[in-house]
Amino acid sequence: MKTNAPLPAHTWPEMQPGWVWLCGAGPGDPGLLTLHALNALRQADVVIYDALVQEAILDWAPQAEHIYAGKRGGKPSAKQRDISLRLVDLARAGKRVLRLKGGDPFVFGRGGEEAQTLVQHGVPIRIIPGISAGIGGLAYAGIPVTHRDVNQSVTFVTGHDQSGNTPGSLDWASISKGSQVIVIYMGMKHIAQIAGQLIAAGRSIHEPVAVVTTATTADQKVLETTLGTITDDIATAGLEPPAIICVGQSVLMRQVLDWQGQAAGHPPRNLDPLSRGRPAESA
Repeated sequence: MKTNAPLPAHTWPEMQPGWVWLCGAGPGDPGLLTLHALNALRQADVVIYDALVQEAILDWAPQAEHIYAGKRGGKPSAKQRDISLRLVDLARAGKRVLRLKGGDPFVFGRGGEEAQTLVQHGVPIRIIPGISAGIGGLAYAGIPVTHRDVNQSVTFVTGHDQSGNTPGSLDWASISKGSQVIVIYMGMKHIAQIAGQLIAAGRSIHEPVAVVTTATTADQKVLETTLGTITDDIATAGLEPPAIICVGQSVLMRQVLDWQGQAAGHPPRNLDPLSRGRPAESA
């Protein structure tokens, strides 16, 4: 596929020297980039990118300097303050700066912190949303985060805070009771504790759970398990981050909506996984 093909006719914004555009690169598959993101890649002088940004995406900015600024739990990584101030320095040097972040920059991506630093230092910014892994990654696994027969709410939470521990500010009992479907980012390290808190708050040990690792890429893996067995099953499967974890009955929909498996020739496992007993098109 040509990556230098012209963009469709539109009034595309021009990246000016001294600006920083904070852009979501989506969950992994380069095809999930927005056209605004592609437009930004083609104009940038410098691309500062995170650990989850695919190399193929960087290939679409051959004219730019590529600077790695990934942060991965438990591994040496740049301090957030240093990343933010480097953006300021590059902008003040007259560079067209693209800050490329996995998923969406404002969904557990520290985009709000970086944008605030830039504004406080007088640097003009533009925000380009991206597809968050908690939605797009689950969709690639055949799991809809909302379904009329399952949930009227969905809660997105992070599995660790700035200290690397499970966020103490989260009221797991209220989350458990108030949301039919829970999507957990960065939760692998503390999944035993998180599962225990949800069970203690009343969620069934038999509740369906899915773990999707390296979502939307060729290395994607999906584990279907339950809240009571998830810790042991993750260890047995040898799964590693990055991962999205989904708790709730919507996980059952993968039995009928595993579109990647069906494309590979595997038939649906269950055409009525929610046991509706009526056609899907019926109200």
